[in-house]
Amino acid sequence: MEQKKISKSVLKRLPGYLSYLKSMPEGAPAHISATALANALGMGEVQVRKDLAMVSDGGRPKIGYLRESLIFDIEQFLGYDNTTDAVLIGAGKLGQALMGYKGFDEYGLNILAAFDAHPQMEKTEEGKPVYHISKLTSFCRSHKVLMGIITVPAESAQEVADQLIAGGIKAIWNFAPTHLDVPSNILVQNENMATSLAVLSVHLQAQIKEEKEIKEKGNKG
Repeated sequence: MEQKKISKSVLKRLPGYLSYLKSMPEGAPAHISATALANALGMGEVQVRKDLAMVSDGGRPKIGYLRESLIFDIEQFLGYDNTTDAVLIGAGKLGQALMGYKGFDEYGLNILAAFDAHPQMEKTEEGKPVYHISKLTSFCRSHKVLMGIITVPAESAQEVADQLIAGGIKAIWNFAPTHLDVPSNILVQNENMATSLAVLSVHLQAQIKEEKEIKEKGNKG
């Protein structure tokens, strides 16, 4: 189908649909409806129906989607069928953990090499090369790399981003807890762990408070 413009919120939900569809047992029905998918994921039926319509035209009234075809449509839309080569900058504990994560293959991401200002090894345990940061820009240019993954300290992140952009990359996955100043044509996806922790903390505090209030009401009764 013709690819439509899609919001970031929809893009964030699609991998969840895909994960559920691929986790269904072999004996599951060949078709699945938006209603069934919504119920399984605890989401609104209207939202799920709209999301699926953005990426697939295979839905049929009273029948739903052929599950395998829907998986194919979502993977194609997200680009999981086209491997994206990337480089990672910052070969510390987080960087090494990302380099060793096998699940990226399933999502079409191939980390070619790591770079570090002070390399402690020539290769990772998986056999991926680790180079000095001075080789980053030329490596990106020669290998036509379009994505960079930043796992360096905050104070070094902007300099690294500038080097990546000079090497021709178009997208940055940023794990450094800082804002990056980049041209408008460069996409930056921030993974801010402090923000995520704050959201979780506030949620837990609210839940604990609610449970405490319910318990106190029960004791009074």
